[in-house]
Amino acid sequence: MAVSGVLLVLFIIAHMAGNLHVFEGPEEMNAYAHGLRTFGEPLLPHETLLWIMRLGLIAAAVAHIASAIVLTRRAARARPVRYAHRRPARGESRHAAATMRWGGVVIVFFLVWHLLDLTFRTVNPVKDAPDAYGAVVASFTPERWPVTVLYLLAVIALGFHLRHGIWSAVQTIAGPDHKWRKRTQIIALAVAVIVSAGFAIVPLAVTFGLVS
Repeated sequence: MAVSGVLLVLFIIAHMAGNLHVFEGPEEMNAYAHGLRTFGEPLLPHETLLWIMRLGLIAAAVAHIASAIVLTRRAARARPVRYAHRRPARGESRHAAATMRWGGVVIVFFLVWHLLDLTFRTVNPVKDAPDAYGAVVASFTPERWPVTVLYLLAVIALGFHLRHGIWSAVQTIAGPDHKWRKRTQIIALAVAVIVSAGFAIVPLAVTFGLVS
């Protein structure tokens, strides 16, 4: 679960950085998207890099979800009888861990919408694949404010998921070393805030007319 989570975090950071090309204008944004589709041509087929990334993302997501299910079942078998009195979890577990499962569900459902909207363009007004900039602007226009609200809610869920997930992954991989504990908490929080802000700024900029 930790390893698949790290791979997903790396993809998320790269995806966020790619989204920020929208602030460079339509030509630069579309050139970036075109470069992803044509990477390696003519030696490699069209969209080879994108399909490698998509399949890798799917594999990591499946491994992550499957690991969560396995760990949940193991925890249930380890304690088949409910505690008569259970003290509240301490520290990071008390807040973020309580939202991890439902946050993960929100992210999965949003991912389906996101693919239909900006990858396959099924629900996006812009059907022209090369016009990545136009698709982003069309997706978050003021008239489509429910899409923007959905996106922002998913970003908030992602932030909580990242904050707790990064901390947990480091604890799993590196071990519960107390001298790393506070530092890991700060790094996890910083990454979660930066990534959430990086994703949220795009729909907000389009909605409020800063990008059009």
